[in-house]
Amino acid sequence: MESDSHELEPIEEEYENEDSLEISNSATVDATIELVQDTAINEDPNEKNVYKRKPRRKTSTVWNHFEQVEVCGVKKNQCKWCKSKFTISKSSCTSTLGRHLESCLKYAGSKKKQKVLSVEGKESGGVDIISNFQFDESKVRELLAHMILYHEYPFRIVEHVLFNKFMKACTPHWKKISRATAKSLCFATYEFEKKKLKTLLNRVPKVNITTDMWTSCQKVSYMVVTCHFIDSEWRLNRRVLNFCNIPPPHSGLLITDALHKYFRDWGIESKVCSITVDNAKANDVALRHLRDVFNMRKSLVVGGKLFHVRCCAHITNLMVQDGLSEIGDIVDCVRDGIKFLVASEGRLKQFTETAKNLHLSSKKLFLDVPTRWNSTYLMLSAAYEFKDVFSMYGYNDHQFIWVPSQEDWDKVKSVCELLGVFNRVTKIVSGSDYPTSNLFLPEIWRMKEVLINKCDDGNDYIRSMAHRMKAKFDKYWGECNLLMAIAAILDPRFKLVFIRFCFPKIYQEAEATKNIEYVQRILKEIYNVYLHEHNLNLKEQDLASKVQESSSSNRSVCAVHDEEGGVEIRESFLKSAETVLQPMKSELEMYLEEGVYIPNKNIEFNALDWWKANTLKYNVLSKVAKDILSTPITTVTSESTFSAGGRVIDPHRASLSTETVQKLLCGADWVRSLYGLKKKCGDDQNEGEVEITLPEAI
Repeated sequence: MESDSHELEPIEEEYENEDSLEISNSATVDATIELVQDTAINEDPNEKNVYKRKPRRKTSTVWNHFEQVEVCGVKKNQCKWCKSKFTISKSSCTSTLGRHLESCLKYAGSKKKQKVLSVEGKESGGVDIISNFQFDESKVRELLAHMILYHEYPFRIVEHVLFNKFMKACTPHWKKISRATAKSLCFATYEFEKKKLKTLLNRVPKVNITTDMWTSCQKVSYMVVTCHFIDSEWRLNRRVLNFCNIPPPHSGLLITDALHKYFRDWGIESKVCSITVDNAKANDVALRHLRDVFNMRKSLVVGGKLFHVRCCAHITNLMVQDGLSEIGDIVDCVRDGIKFLVASEGRLKQFTETAKNLHLSSKKLFLDVPTRWNSTYLMLSAAYEFKDVFSMYGYNDHQFIWVPSQEDWDKVKSVCELLGVFNRVTKIVSGSDYPTSNLFLPEIWRMKEVLINKCDDGNDYIRSMAHRMKAKFDKYWGECNLLMAIAAILDPRFKLVFIRFCFPKIYQEAEATKNIEYVQRILKEIYNVYLHEHNLNLKEQDLASKVQESSSSNRSVCAVHDEEGGVEIRESFLKSAETVLQPMKSELEMYLEEGVYIPNKNIEFNALDWWKANTLKYNVLSKVAKDILSTPITTVTSESTFSAGGRVIDPHRASLSTETVQKLLCGADWVRSLYGLKKKCGDDQNEGEVEITLPEAI
């Protein structure tokens, strides 16, 4: 066909009946036929003719179950299920096909499909729950809110394209939601979990509190309040109650008002046993006021002597930082040298090559966080392994001027040996998810013993360092720490035996004897308070049972008169026997007179498990142990919340309101507890610390 020939656009129409086709212009039709014939000469016979009229559209749903097949040159409709064949009617009627589907057994069986099973896995030792799967939009939205809170995702994740594609691939029922909806779902989760936590706290007799202050990248000050308690199953729990904005000035009275308001909102103002804080002066003022308020209400035992608890980790940090100031120049030299190496990959490779030539197996350096002494200890101990490499590298690279002398390296070695004991204490404090208070006194004793020995060391810098640290130790722990001592006594492995052993090493002989008697007297007073409360509860229960018995006996007096009379006589006898046959010794006396418990070395000992197993034997004393052992000795949990706050309030989300921040952080903590997910505090403690793995040598 010539290129300048006239081409007609194909006309695509659908006709319901061939008889309805009307030709309005015969000349146009003739021209079209000639054009099609000319085109057919040049086109491939295998190609589809675009000018061919479309077949009639099949609108009935029965065609989903039938297909056209050719049998001996005749087209027929065949059922996809039973393969039955039917003649195609001229009118394309589908009534016959529809009636066949009603009686087709294979088609009827296909509609009874096996449902999708949903398997909900439980913890180890539990039983999996198997049920029929059914899409629940409200459950999906609830879990979405939990995911956002726990993983600290931004609200806009629900608007991400690939997130919605992923959800649509998982289930076609998924409906995209906006970030505003995601925010409202998270807030609803916060309110729901808050009501559950209030109900739980109503059933807890006593709680312990930790609190601390933090300033975000917004330059906004926040106070975190964390609650610690042991539940009925003897599991140590902690919950973040508040993460609120506290405007300056952060005076003691302002902190007092804020804490008292939070306690009243949660309904625990009469249940607080102790508050653990750091050594800021404002905290001392605040807790002194709170103790006076609680003492007026008579809600504190032994006059609040156990109310104010100083953070053990903070005191340890102050002690070690004072000691490290003796070798501050050496620490700065090592730190600056590592910074110089990290700044260039080529320097690290050259440093690695030098280490390989000296046949050193160590392959890691650490860059510390100056405010965290334990990271400084790791940096020095790791750098000491490369002391020869530092010298050799400085000889090859004249720009590297941070090469400590042999005398400096000797000081580093001696200091690391001293700080090893303190590092063990820090691991106990931050390495456990919920450390109980009975773990600390043995470590405090070890620290004091090491400091006393190092005060007579032959090296001047070690003696000076030990004297500095001992002065700080005596400032904060010079007086008898009642909480640690009583907690150690309530550890069945120690009891009074350990107190009598370690106190003479911590204090002077006369002072040690005085402190041991003081601790025993306070413990006895605490036990008597709990015993009095226990007896009051028994009297209330007895009175309630008598009222119930009298009301029930009035309803059926004559039925079993003789039998009830016998029961009453027996019960009155047992009650009188309880009053007459009271034990000559109290539970506390029996506990202290028994030998110490020697645990299996292959099984990790847990004081809470021991007390749970002996609750019936020590009914009253176990309540004392429950409140004492749950007392936190550090504010590490608060610092863990601050680390989460730093991730939530990052520079890209700095416009979050203080109310939103509280709901996100508290909600995340409550969701974590809901699913039994534990957050490792040690990971937050190492935040900012840089671990440098040396590259492979060339």
